[in-house]
Amino acid sequence: MIYYHGLPITPATVAVVAVNGGHAFVSFAHLDQLGIAIGVCQSFAIDNGAFSAWKAGRPVTDWRPFYEWAESCRRVPSCDFAVIPDVIDGNENANDALLDEWPLGAAFGAPVWHMHESLDRLERMALTYLRVCLGSSGQYATVGNDAWWKRIDQAMRVVCDSQGRPLVKMHGLRMLNPKVFTRLPLASADSTNIGRNVGIDKNWAKGNYLPPTKEARAQVMRSRIESHNAPSIYEYLQD
Repeated sequence: MIYYHGLPITPATVAVVAVNGGHAFVSFAHLDQLGIAIGVCQSFAIDNGAFSAWKAGRPVTDWRPFYEWAESCRRVPSCDFAVIPDVIDGNENANDALLDEWPLGAAFGAPVWHMHESLDRLERMALTYLRVCLGSSGQYATVGNDAWWKRIDQAMRVVCDSQGRPLVKMHGLRMLNPKVFTRLPLASADSTNIGRNVGIDKNWAKGNYLPPTKEARAQVMRSRIESHNAPSIYEYLQD
């Protein structure tokens, strides 16, 4: 599995340590560390920034600037894929319209299946695209709770065969928690865990062997995440 660590991470020296020789997730909402991803990562993927814009109360209505940026990133050899724009609080028709509008092809673009959406939509995506992003949403917004796992099990029955082998590459949005990805046959996953926690001193206030710097903290967090791997097959929940 590929571990995409979300940028930005501040300061930049910590970002370099966090993704050096690894993989980064760069959002259109935060472009300033794209150069770090290009310069030090094995590979990187790009996110459309829809969630950040929606959370800030400024949902995107014109995606042409993102399309232009995504096209420039696609020309970088280490850029793996782009998350196709989606409407965070939209219905399936609104999100399907954005899939139809996507100008850069099914090989580079990865659509988002929101977990509150129909399983039929997930099946259509799996038959059309090389990679599908799984997004926690609606009543399944909390990653890892009981309702979430039941819904994921339903989804896996659509995108995996009877033996639990995936039929399409899957990317777990906000799923870089070992308690989650070690149970799912993901090709990749992302999170901003390092960026959100590396500077919170109270999280590092105990113990005899505390990392002395933020750079060291980033190394510890990355090591803990990447010491686990995703399985090759999914084990279905008991009916």
